[in-house]
Amino acid sequence: MLDNVLFRLRNDYLKAVDGIKKHLLRFSPRSGLAYVGSYSDWYSRHFRTVMEHLACFFPGTLALGVLHGLDPSHLNLAENLTKTCYKMYEKSEVRLAPEAVSFGTQSYHQDFQFILAVAQNVLRPETVESLFYMYLATQDEKYRQWGWQIFKAFEKHSRVEGGYAGISNVLAKTPSHIDKMESFFLAETLKYLYLLFSDSQDVLSIRHFVFNTEAHLLPIHDS
Repeated sequence: MLDNVLFRLRNDYLKAVDGIKKHLLRFSPRSGLAYVGSYSDWYSRHFRTVMEHLACFFPGTLALGVLHGLDPSHLNLAENLTKTCYKMYEKSEVRLAPEAVSFGTQSYHQDFQFILAVAQNVLRPETVESLFYMYLATQDEKYRQWGWQIFKAFEKHSRVEGGYAGISNVLAKTPSHIDKMESFFLAETLKYLYLLFSDSQDVLSIRHFVFNTEAHLLPIHDS
């Protein structure tokens, strides 16, 4: 019975990945940055060339699948998407990513542009989550280096007395703070950064724990 359930869930996951690759995956004409867009209306088939920061969990999910023996070709896509997510940080004025960016559709367009209406950073974890899994899957030090740059930007621009605060506009040279520290910053963002920089991969090892969508730990019991 359990084997049947696991087989079905595995197939559901692979079908979902194939669906994303077929319908939502695009590449910027200028530099070939991979991104995941969305349909504002499935029936009209209007595709939005906007990638939300929330979607930056996806490359980490692909890497985790590869770590557990699924399609190794998924790792190449994960690497490309992780690069795009980091670019969202690297290209902003304060080196922190906004909520979303809009991608160009012609070769003479920039790879992506910032959207003023969603230019805030609210301390989200998705990119550093993917950096953690990408480092586990590849042992490539660049993912730690990228994580360190993100951490330094949080320290420089988001650290306030008593905690950390979101940034109202990542395009501003002297950004103002959002008077809020989301709970996921402690539960997820800092946790994944800690694990990314840990000298031992046995600290909260993925062999012994499953991290749910809010990075809470579920132990893996021996069958």
